[in-house]
Amino acid sequence: MWGLVPLFWPLLKPAGAVEILAHRMVWSLVVVGIALLFIRRWDWARELLRQPRRLGLVTIAAAVITVNWGVYIWSVNSGHVVEASLGYFINPLVTIAMGVLLLGERLRPVQWAAVGVGFAAVLVLAFGYGRPPWISLCLAFTFATYGLVKKKVNLGGLESLAAETAVQFLPAVGYLVWLATQGDIVFGTEGAGHAALLAATGVVTAAPLVCFGAAAIRVPLSTLGLLQYLAPVFQFLLGILYFHEAMPPERWAGFALVWLALSLLTWDALRTARRNASRLAAARVAATAAGTSTATTTGMGATVPGTTVTGTTVTGTTAAVVEAGGSESALTHRPGPELAGEAAGDRDRP
Repeated sequence: MWGLVPLFWPLLKPAGAVEILAHRMVWSLVVVGIALLFIRRWDWARELLRQPRRLGLVTIAAAVITVNWGVYIWSVNSGHVVEASLGYFINPLVTIAMGVLLLGERLRPVQWAAVGVGFAAVLVLAFGYGRPPWISLCLAFTFATYGLVKKKVNLGGLESLAAETAVQFLPAVGYLVWLATQGDIVFGTEGAGHAALLAATGVVTAAPLVCFGAAAIRVPLSTLGLLQYLAPVFQFLLGILYFHEAMPPERWAGFALVWLALSLLTWDALRTARRNASRLAAARVAATAAGTSTATTTGMGATVPGTTVTGTTVTGTTAAVVEAGGSESALTHRPGPELAGEAAGDRDRP
């Protein structure tokens, strides 16, 4: 859905980007409010109102996503769909860079290589455009900042959108009222169909979010991460094939470097996920074997050196609590020294 959104914004002309943005804020709150009423989920609001720090973070998130939405709407309606798609291609690279600079995270060598290739891509594209790709950089940095703030707020998708649009609501309504007093508002002047399309900005904003939340429950995380690349891919293809935007060789070269960087990131993430899954499987096998050994020892009334029958540890492998009769009541993995060292090293990496 996100990948097809560029087809929607031109339908709202002759409304300007700022008026479209204001309608998006207002109608998104209406749509999300109805959804929350339907599912009767309001406890989070009372908790949020009692926590000023989280409220402040929600306000920051609302401000950042306002810039992101506004720049994106303007870029699509001004013929910069391809450059806007680039912003979401480089967003993972910007997110990683922010993790290093702001959170002190450590990168694996392949991640460093991907960031370096991404930086080179920006330089090539700046040469190709004759200027820095500021639309792409603005979209990437605002969305990465938005993700960082949302992580600290720790609200669900619908709840977060409701809180953010609640912050945006009054300024947006104020702007629309001012626009009406100036006689410059488009809403209602282009017929009922156009007014309905402006109101539909709330559905266009909320529906993909709801579908993404449903997919996050059902689809493996690695697959979900790869699927998120589909949105900028569709936007890029629409920019070239539908909107017929120019793609000189130097832009192709810049995009090729971006795709190379994303390929490196994806390969590294999949490799790390497989390695961690293998470690976890091996630890579970070791834990099961140790539990069986402990249960057998208990049944014989003897203790094998290096184990505790009713206690908590089998050295270097697992902790087990064994009930009478040899069945496990609890089993908790505890890695051996060499595995713990590797896990600790990975834990400091994103």
